[in-house]
Amino acid sequence: MGAVANWLFSHLLDFAMRNRALDRYRRATVGAASGVVLEIGVGSGLNLGLYGRDVDQVYALDPSAELLAMARRRAAQAAVPVSFVRASGERLPFFDAVFDTVVMTWTLCSVRDPISALREMRRVLKPGGQVLFVEHGLSPEPGVACWQRRLTPCWSRLSGDCHLDRKTDDLIRAAGFEIRALETGYMQGPKPWTYMYQGASQEPGT
Repeated sequence: MGAVANWLFSHLLDFAMRNRALDRYRRATVGAASGVVLEIGVGSGLNLGLYGRDVDQVYALDPSAELLAMARRRAAQAAVPVSFVRASGERLPFFDAVFDTVVMTWTLCSVRDPISALREMRRVLKPGGQVLFVEHGLSPEPGVACWQRRLTPCWSRLSGDCHLDRKTDDLIRAAGFEIRALETGYMQGPKPWTYMYQGASQEPGT
């Protein structure tokens, strides 16, 4: 994308993610974070004001310079220190075992290689650390899933590579995590876009 297209996309994404219907998912996910936190795909920073007293530091990561600029402005609302990092989820610029919590909210749908990104999250998590997530993805209803697969090629070109047909829990398990909590179901809105996966995962046996 050119500079104008990047600017326009970042503002359209910010507008879409300010949908009030997402608030309860966002608050439940971010509110469970603790310790030193890595947020993958911080976007325009809508989560930053929600981190609580159990969080010591947030590292806010995104590949988009435009979105990070918006997130920096929102960091004034944060009650915790925030450091910004421009990088992709598939190549995290951190040492092994440094984070207590990894947070991702509506991120995995647009990561180019979700398994690689999730394996990187495993690498940087401390023993006993957790990944907190809320994602939209593949519906269990065959008819809806069929439409998701049909729509994804066109939709991904219009929406920054967002996929409607990724099954979040399967991807997390395929990367070697154990899911210890999971809630699924439709949010209000058109079914192909609103099937949610929310939960937490850890290293097996922790």
